[in-house]
Order: sequence, then structure tokens, then C-alpha cells
Amino acid sequence: MTSAALELAFRSAAVALLLVLAASLISDFRNVLAARLGAAFALGSAAHAASYSVGVSTLVPAWHAPLIALSTGNIVAFWLFTRALFDDEFRLHWWHGLIWGLVTAFSFVSCLWIAPGGNVRFAVTAVNLIVLGFIALAVMQTIASWSADLVERRRRVRVFIVCAAALYGGLNALLQIVVVGSSVGDVANTINTGVLAIIVAAIAYAMMRVDGTDLFPAGAETPPKIAASEPEGDDIADRKLVDALMRLMADERIYRQENITIGVLAGRLKIPEYRLRRLINQGLGYRNFNVFLNNHRIEEAKAALADPAQAEVPVITIAMDAGFQSLGPFNRAFKTVTGVTPTEYRRLKASAV
Repeated sequence: MTSAALELAFRSAAVALLLVLAASLISDFRNVLAARLGAAFALGSAAHAASYSVGVSTLVPAWHAPLIALSTGNIVAFWLFTRALFDDEFRLHWWHGLIWGLVTAFSFVSCLWIAPGGNVRFAVTAVNLIVLGFIALAVMQTIASWSADLVERRRRVRVFIVCAAALYGGLNALLQIVVVGSSVGDVANTINTGVLAIIVAAIAYAMMRVDGTDLFPAGAETPPKIAASEPEGDDIADRKLVDALMRLMADERIYRQENITIGVLAGRLKIPEYRLRRLINQGLGYRNFNVFLNNHRIEEAKAALADPAQAEVPVITIAMDAGFQSLGPFNRAFKTVTGVTPTEYRRLKASAV
């Protein structure tokens, strides 16, 4: 088999796998934002697999420019995908679409006007620096949010997906900057497409090994009642640890502490982090540490909002006292749990008196 034929086979395999992955996510989890963004990222990656070449020594044909532009814009989809994958409170806004449109448009203009105007190096370098910037944002999001995930197997798969995609995209962006204006030959492109096909296959395999409803929950997580503090099973040691954890929450209100982490909480209980994750996940039914904390904060806020003696206390004060750092996240978390805003909740309680 020639190098060109092998490259075509790798490209075809990668595109086929990505299209199947996108179709599967849309079919099974169309109502889940992370899954929809994952499907969009898979489709953009298919455009990348179909159009990418190492090195830019000649001007690209006009029909090729839209594929390259979609491939470049896909880095924004990757960033948004990581946001939704690790942040349960993430929501899309109009300006996210604007960012995607601007990056895609700049890549398209670079292909058809900037590079043909004798600025190939500038065009390729600028586009790939943008790619590296969004990869850095995605990695930072992963680092910041990973520890809050309480489902161990899902945590590993999520990090593998992000790290594999970021490593491949980052190395390719750096390679393009280094070899711009050079022709590196068919062998390099064959190796690159082979690596891409292997990474896509590995990601698909890793996702198959985790329950889909764990990786992409079919609905919004409904936090259990705080009173349900009994862990599953009859393990006395675990039951005592859960009781100690709930005392920290109820008596010391440790959730009020700024930047409280699962590591800090594990240190207070003198147990490893992995064991605390298992206790909160399997014993109390939470899949995210931030949801666990916010449920306690919201219970305190609900009591304050329903208290006639605190009727004149501003909502922002109640939110900050309960441990929230700003009003926006408090309002979103409160409405997720109660179905109404804090102001509406206060009014309903006042009218019921």
C-alpha cells in the first residue's frame, strides 16, 4: 500500500469514527449541553481529519478554505466542550457563538486573502497561536474543575479525552508554526493522520467503557435531601465518617469557608481524598462536590429567606453569608434546586405566613 493510500485510509477511518460518535451523542443525549457540544467538537474534528496537512508550502484551493476554517473554529467548540464537561452550571451565551464565528471567519480570510497576499507565515502563525490559546483555556478549565467530580471512572475518562485532544492539537499547532512554508512530504502527513485515527479510536473506546448516563447525565442532577445521611451498605466505619462529615456541615458550616476544596475537607476528616469522594458519591448520592456544597449553602439561604426577621436583609448578603462568592452563581444554583429565584422564594414564603 502506498503512503497516499494509507493516509487516505487513516483519514477515512478517523472521519467515520467521528461522525458515528457525533451521531451517537446526538441520538442518546440531545438534551444534554455537554453531549451536544461534544457532537459539535466531533464534527469539527471530522473537518480537521479531512482537510489537515502538515506544513503549508502552497496556497490552498478555494474549496478547501471552508473545511480549514471549520477545523480552526473547532478549537472554540473544544473549549466550550470542556467547560460543559467539567462545570455543571455552565450555560451557552450569544457571545460564545460570536467567538466561534470570529475565529472561523479569521481562518477563512487567512486562507483566501491574507496568505495569498504574501503573508503565509503570518496567517499560519496567527491561526495556530489562537488554537494554542484556546487549548490553554481548556486545560486550565480541566485542572480547575477536575477535583470536583466524584465519580472516579468518569473523572479518568473525562481527563483522558481532554488531555488526548489537547496534546494532539497543541503539538500540531506548534508543528505548523515551525514548518510553515515548508513541504514535509507524504510520510509526515501519513503519520499524523495515523496518530489522529488512533487517538479518536482510543477516545471512542474509553467512552464505551463508562456508562453513558454517568458521562453525560440524561437530566439535571437533583440533589438528595441533606437529611438522607445514611450511606449505602452496613459499613460502620463509613457510616461514622458520613456522620462526622454531616456534623462539619451542620455544626461548623464548613461550606461557608472561601475556596473550600475536597482536599481540605478530607484533611479535616483525616481520610484520603478518594475515600471522601466515594463517601459523598455512594453514601450521599452526589456526583459533583460543588453541588454537594451548594446544596448545604442553599438550605441555609432558604431558611434565611423564609425568616420574617431577615425580610430586609439583601439577597446578596444572604448569599455571601452562606458561602457563595457572587450573586450570579447563587441565583443559578438556587433556581436549579428550588425552581424559583431567591426573590420569588422570599415572596412566596412571605405570602404564605
